[in-house]
Amino acid sequence: MKRARGFTLVELLVVIAIIGMLVGLLLPAVQSAREAARRTQSQNNLKQLGLGLLNYESALRRLPPGYVSNVNDPLADPTTLDAAPGWGWGALLLPYIEQQTVAGQIDWSLSLWHAKNLPAGQAHIATFLNPAAPNYASLTDVKDDTGRLLARLGKSHYVANAGQDEPWGYQPPLAHWQAVASGPFYRNSRTRLADVTDGLSHTVFLGEHTTISDKTWVGVIPGSQSCPLDPQRFPFTQCDAGATFVLCHSGPAADEPGIVHPPSFPTCHVCQMYAPWSAGGGHVLLGDGSVRFIATEVNLDTWAAMCSIQLGEVVQHVE
Repeated sequence: MKRARGFTLVELLVVIAIIGMLVGLLLPAVQSAREAARRTQSQNNLKQLGLGLLNYESALRRLPPGYVSNVNDPLADPTTLDAAPGWGWGALLLPYIEQQTVAGQIDWSLSLWHAKNLPAGQAHIATFLNPAAPNYASLTDVKDDTGRLLARLGKSHYVANAGQDEPWGYQPPLAHWQAVASGPFYRNSRTRLADVTDGLSHTVFLGEHTTISDKTWVGVIPGSQSCPLDPQRFPFTQCDAGATFVLCHSGPAADEPGIVHPPSFPTCHVCQMYAPWSAGGGHVLLGDGSVRFIATEVNLDTWAAMCSIQLGEVVQHVE
């Protein structure tokens, strides 16, 4: 009888080495394919939100406000004038993005933080979540400046564009933001598509925001602050007003002359757009419903111009 010949130790080590080399060659390709799939999903989310915005505007003849707040309420926060009901653009879009069930659980006459509304406000809605975001857990902890938990709300990885300036940063606080908010969304905004005279295809409506801080689709609670998730990792950013749970701005702001924050810019403010992609930059939804990737290296004047709706800037072609 002949003995069955097995692998020698040297042959086995050679085979293992070859397999390791193949895995090393394939792993970057697999990771690239996964990122591409996640990027596509995030683009699709923005497109769905864009359809919701256009359907909302078609039904009500205006875009949803950035968030709703009765600034004349005696209980309004004295620092910001934020008050009930607080509902944000994402919550107002629910009936227009096939989330009628969640919308039906909300008593819109009450504040978003009312106990009756919190179960709906904690809903996990995939359209608001970027699958590549490291902070993918479905809830956002909303706290005040002392760290006290005010509520846990459904998370969003997308924010609305308030324009170049940051109207929530003025002291004393401004009751009305229209004079300083050059973008389509701000507190109690009532923007019509016809108001976007700089061109819908040249104006940013929404954009990605992940990694730096948590956001929510639900709205703004008076006295809340949006803070960086990891101050050691992002030392340049600080906590900002509760409005930045749903809004962002591009700069330059009145107190930051000449400073512009394109997507994923290294200064990492909680009030700017930030995305998790290996190629620096992020996806934005334009007013015509299209989705574009904006590189961090975009011309700063071009980016600022894309974030205003009627300042008359000429936006050059963006790659």
